[in-house]
Amino acid sequence: MSNLLVTGIGVVAPTGVGVEEHWASLVRGEPAIRPVEGFDAARYGISLAGQVRDFVPADHVSPQLMVQTDRWTWMSLAAATLAAEDAGYTAPEDAYATSVFLASGSGGNEFSQHEIQGLWAKGPRSVGAYQSIAWFYAASTGQVSIRDGFKGPSGVVVTEGAGGLDSIGWARRVVRRGTPAVLVGGTEAGLCPYAMLCQATSGRLSTAQRPEDAYKPFDRRANGHVVGEGGAILLLEEPGAARARGVRRVWGEVAGYAATHDAHHHEDPAPDAVQYARAIRLSLADAGVTPDEVDLVLADGAGVPELDRLELDAIAAVFGDRATPVPVTAPSSWTGRLMAGGSALAVATALLAMRDGIVPGTAHLDDPVEAPGVDLVTSSRVQDLSTVVVLARGTGGFNSSLVLRRPEGATA
Repeated sequence: MSNLLVTGIGVVAPTGVGVEEHWASLVRGEPAIRPVEGFDAARYGISLAGQVRDFVPADHVSPQLMVQTDRWTWMSLAAATLAAEDAGYTAPEDAYATSVFLASGSGGNEFSQHEIQGLWAKGPRSVGAYQSIAWFYAASTGQVSIRDGFKGPSGVVVTEGAGGLDSIGWARRVVRRGTPAVLVGGTEAGLCPYAMLCQATSGRLSTAQRPEDAYKPFDRRANGHVVGEGGAILLLEEPGAARARGVRRVWGEVAGYAATHDAHHHEDPAPDAVQYARAIRLSLADAGVTPDEVDLVLADGAGVPELDRLELDAIAAVFGDRATPVPVTAPSSWTGRLMAGGSALAVATALLAMRDGIVPGTAHLDDPVEAPGVDLVTSSRVQDLSTVVVLARGTGGFNSSLVLRRPEGATA
């Protein structure tokens, strides 16, 4: 099968609403991690988060739909519209020619918290009928499909942080079976007291008070990650179908993908990076790419010393024999970790980096750990990029790797 083409990108992220707003923020090196707004997060030992500040739901979602859905679905609806508009894609006459395959890590947190508070304060009759669908992890997939009339094979991937990449893996299967276009990616909105408490129990959230001290992947002072919200949705198309409708621009090609699982402990990471490295190797083999041909790796960047070391071990195991160290960056350090939305946003970032030949650095990487065979990118640099690998991990042992290639004939 030919490589799928990325023809549209929609972004709703702490760095901005819209693909160019997000990219401009990254290139300027503007951290989007700030003190939590809207509730007292200090009760949970947390001070900072990557919040989407300039998102006006009413600009993207009808009032009738807003009352039925949660903030994370509002963001998915907005990002799906932005992706379709970016691609110049309108619903084809055949409703079954477009699929929606999104990822979810936590579902409708804010809506659920409101309904649970009503349940305990006023009793069962205070819980609305929409609770049954607003919290559901497949809600965003379903609502985008219903609103836009996309009736192709659809579904949801629940592999936490790896979900954005895994949705692309599923899209490839869907296209092989005959559906020419698929919306992929995902968003998250895990910034309310209920969701924050759930995440704080992991012990992996930074308790730092200042943004520059908080989320610091691959730094000697790494002390955990910062929660973020938002993400990205992308439109993938089969090349023949894209050409037939006169696609106006191609962001990049999905050249390879693979996923593995540690099969270790559902909370503790495996003591080695064997399966993570295996996922990377399998994705390169799927793309027909050698380690020497990779220009950049966008890392998962957990910000937890143990997890950072395992990731660097996996990268070194695959790329360590190169004549020159492979450049590695973790742009999630600017936004916080967005769960399933984070890996989808990383794909958007990688495509933008290839377009402009700019590698965004890792935020606040002041004192990098030792990383033999790896070139940790501490600040933005100009570099020609034709092949980029995006990595992601999900809590519980999920490992995913995606290989992107710059469109044929395109130059940075």
